[in-house]
Amino acid sequence: MKVLLLKDPKDKESGPDPYVKELGLYGFEATLIPVLSFEFVSLEALFEKLSHPEHYRGLVFTSPRALEAIKICLKQNSKSEAWSKTLKQQWNTKPTYVVGKATASLVEEIGLSPQGEKSGNAEKLAEYICSSEKPHSSSLLFPCGALKREVLPTALKEKGIALESLTVYQTAQHEHLQQSLSSYFSQQGIPASIVFFSPSGVKFCLQHIQKLSGDFANHVKFAAIGPTTAEAMEAAGIPVSCTAESPTPQDLAAGIQKALHSQNCIVPE
Repeated sequence: MKVLLLKDPKDKESGPDPYVKELGLYGFEATLIPVLSFEFVSLEALFEKLSHPEHYRGLVFTSPRALEAIKICLKQNSKSEAWSKTLKQQWNTKPTYVVGKATASLVEEIGLSPQGEKSGNAEKLAEYICSSEKPHSSSLLFPCGALKREVLPTALKEKGIALESLTVYQTAQHEHLQQSLSSYFSQQGIPASIVFFSPSGVKFCLQHIQKLSGDFANHVKFAAIGPTTAEAMEAAGIPVSCTAESPTPQDLAAGIQKALHSQNCIVPE
């Protein structure tokens, strides 16, 4: 059975995408279609803030893209040297909060120690931070995307925990998205399951998918990587057959397996 994953490959240099690999263990034939493109912004401002760890209580990351922004900063020799010699050690005396395992692994790559990675979404991460931080101390630095949700900032504000947001990337539709979807449906047919990985993915893909699926859309099991994406799907009128218990390849694959083998499941040939 075919599964369409509406996401970027994890890392072009680190072998097979873990979601494709895990679904393969269940006998599914998974295909990735990149949905989003990213433009990095305010990188000088970002490094300026990173250069003054004494101004902040710690760091918060809810997206791998924010870490990519930092990595781009550190490609310049002078900045890389400053990070390695002093800044990294100074930041490591403070907490670095992350929302999931993918973000945690990128935090480790730049030499910091993540915490909170089991949270899985912004709501749970906010709870974790609130249980760890004292109110009315210095700000946590939060490099983020232009489309960030207000769940985490609002929850922290209510508890008196200061958060300084800095937009370091902007999200747009991938330039080849429509062409890639058309090619997939014409060559592979209708997949048994389609997985959305972000509210932006729902926004950019839904119309194309409905047009390409036609009457068969009712037979497709739509899955979400987490509750935020599931909410966006429901708001757009998509029936959610499966939401991964946590945003990992293992939980997503198990959820899709269960959804596709539930009673009365009709899978198009």
